Amino acid sequence: MNVQVTPLTGVLLITPKVFGDTRGFFLETFQTERYAEIGISAPFVQDNHSRSARGVLRGLHYQIERPQGKLVMVTKGSVFDVAVDIRKNSPTFGQWFGAELNDENHHQLYVPPGFAHGFCVLSDQADFLYKCTEFYAPDLERSIIWNDPDIAINWPLESPSLSARDAQAPCLKDLPPAELF
Repeated sequence: MNVQVTPLTGVLLITPKVFGDTRGFFLETFQTERYAEIGISAPFVQDNHSRSARGVLRGLHYQIERPQGKLVMVTKGSVFDVAVDIRKNSPTFGQWFGAELNDENHHQLYVPPGFAHGFCVLSDQADFLYKCTEFYAPDLERSIIWNDPDIAINWPLESPSLSARDAQAPCLKDLPPAELF
């Protein structure tokens, strides 16, 4: 597997080794020992699968008190995936990293606790899978507005389809300090 260290400490872009021939392909999406060697050793406790249509943007989400690390990938279609550093004392606080994840490049993004995460769908439909290091707790979930001018994510779409909650999320600068890491 190939691991690309990103400008955000702890965020990794991973390309698993793909074994393919005329019949199709095989790849390992996770293997405890190999991922521990690259610094992903927290146990995963929950796997999730979402399907979204073109133009849907989900995020920027994070969870307080019980923050989640996420290992994300796309099994069908294409998304632009983003991690935002929301660790108050980090030198990269408020900065983002984004990458296209799709069913051809098989990239995975590891987003550790202390980051907000979101993605937008570039294909007609996308199946998005993610492993989480902490259980989902709806009462602890928080959001940052997708187009926060201070973060200035270069999303590859202008008018995304958003949930009501995501459309009304606050900017990073308006979050109470207790809701950051």
